[in-house]
Order: sequence, then C-alpha cells, then structure tokens
Amino acid sequence: MLRKAHYLSLDVVVGAVISHIMVARLPDGHRPVGWATTLLLAICVFVIYAVDRLYDVHKSLTTNSEMTIRHRFHAENRLVLRQVLLGLVAVCAILLFWLPKSVILFGTGLALFSGAYVWGVSRLGVSNSKLAWKEPAVTLAYTVGVWGSSWAQKPTIGWSEIGLGVLFLFIVFQNLLLFSVMESYEFPDTAYNLATILGFDRSDVVLRTITVVVTVLALVIFFMADDRFAQRAAVIEGMMSAVLYLIQRYPNRFLTDERYRWIGDGIFWLPVLIL
Repeated sequence: MLRKAHYLSLDVVVGAVISHIMVARLPDGHRPVGWATTLLLAICVFVIYAVDRLYDVHKSLTTNSEMTIRHRFHAENRLVLRQVLLGLVAVCAILLFWLPKSVILFGTGLALFSGAYVWGVSRLGVSNSKLAWKEPAVTLAYTVGVWGSSWAQKPTIGWSEIGLGVLFLFIVFQNLLLFSVMESYEFPDTAYNLATILGFDRSDVVLRTITVVVTVLALVIFFMADDRFAQRAAVIEGMMSAVLYLIQRYPNRFLTDERYRWIGDGIFWLPVLIL
C-alpha cells in the first residue's frame, strides 16, 4: 500500500500540504490556516501529477515505448484514475464557495499558467531541447501554488517570508534537477531531461551552488529575522537542501529501489517538525 501511495505521488501531496501550512502560519507560527485552501491545494497537486502521468501513459501506449514502473501502475489503473479525477474536479468546484475572492483570482492566474505549460510541453518531441525549461516551469508553478495560495490571503508579507519563499524556490529546483540527474543514471540510454542537456558536470556545479546559496541565505534569515517561527523555518529549509546534497554526493546509495525519490520527496515533510 505504501508503494502504491508513492506511485500515486501521495507523498508529494502530503509534502505540499505540510509546506503550505508552514507558510500559512508565518511569521509568528500562530496564524489560522484556511481548511478549504489547504484541501484544494492537496487535490490540485494530486490531479496535476495524475494527469501528467496518464498523458505520458497515453503517449507510451500510442508509440509502444517502454514505461517505468510508476507509469505502468498508472496504465493498469487508468480507468479507475480517470473516474477519481472527475470526482475530484467536482469537489474542487464545490470548494470554490469557501474560498476568499483573492485566492480565486490567484488560482485562476495559476491555472492559466499551468494550462499553457501543459499545452506547450504536449507539443514538444521527447528529445526537444526546449524541454530544458520543464524543470524551471514546474519549480515556479509548484512554489507559487504552495506559497502564493497563502500569501493571497495575507494583508502584508514581511521580508523574512519573501526570503523563505526564495529559498523554497531554490530547493524545489534543486530537487527537480537532482531527480533529472538520478534518472539519467538509472536510464542512461533513454533519459532526456535538463541534466542530460546541461551535462553531468555542469549539473553538479549548479546543484552545489544552490546548496551553498540556500545555506548562506538560511543563516542570514536565522540571525536577522525578528520572530522564532521564521528562524525555525530557515533551519528547516537549510536541512531540506542539505538532504538533497547528500543524495547528490552519494548517488549510488540512493539509486537502489528509487530511494532518492522517497527521500527527495520526503524532505517536504520536514516542516512538520515546527508545526
């Protein structure tokens, strides 16, 4: 059951929710969290991941290309998943009645951006160099969804929150680029992603640079922020980047049984330590 939940990216959904709750409670850790926004975020993250995988499955079945275990799972259960997705879309429509106007406007803008991204990617070939923009686009959409859905409900946003949001953006990109590198190690003959486009040496430099930048900025926020919750959030985000660096430093230990995915996605659970 745990493995099936992992294939469905439910661990990613939980990580997004936990990170969102941390953002909602900034700066002092005592702000109320809007249940409708949090639930809608969880559903949207699941739907986006599932639709993306089902689209990949459709392409693989059309071209008779090889699928990963995760995609084979979605292929075997695609009829049930489609029904589940339709039901979740209906739930999302109902939840709109509990959202403030600012969140609805924000969500509309993010949905248009995400739709344009999906449309653009669907028109690219599997070896198109423009796929190098996939990781940055996903990084932006995920970060904006987690942080923006909370910020849209706040009257003011302090500098420490903005700094933590920038750190989170770096960490999400570090996560996605690291996954590209690890996938290239796993499937050296078929993988085509940002890591293969940049090259392993350049990707390694980028990942190390991100780790240094996140560590330095986290320390700056920790020592200069006025409230303890923001300081703790800075420590958590520094830990998140450090875990990703360990995976990058010792890739062979994390390739077995996709450990890098379990742990790499699991870092977004770390904010639960301060909630």
